[in-house]
Amino acid sequence: MTIAMIWLIAFAAILFLCYSRWESSVSPGLDRLLPAVMKTHGDNRLVWSLALAVLGATTLVRPVDMLLTAIIIALLVLIGRKLAGWAMNKVDM
Repeated sequence: MTIAMIWLIAFAAILFLCYSRWESSVSPGLDRLLPAVMKTHGDNRLVWSLALAVLGATTLVRPVDMLLTAIIIALLVLIGRKLAGWAMNKVDM
């Protein structure tokens, strides 16, 4: 129960900070990191704030799980790129 309360408090705090400081810091920061297709144009303020709040609160409560998840995703991306490069070399165009 304590972990759930800590997660809810962290979620609320991060959501409030992301939503209130959207124009000054969060949106320009996301625009620098994301590709053009995913830029924060339009009315995505609430969606991005919710997503960042969930990720931030989960990282605060369970940092090892988030780190291991990030490592597994990075390994899968690396293996996928290597396999795609190998397959492109085998295909004659």
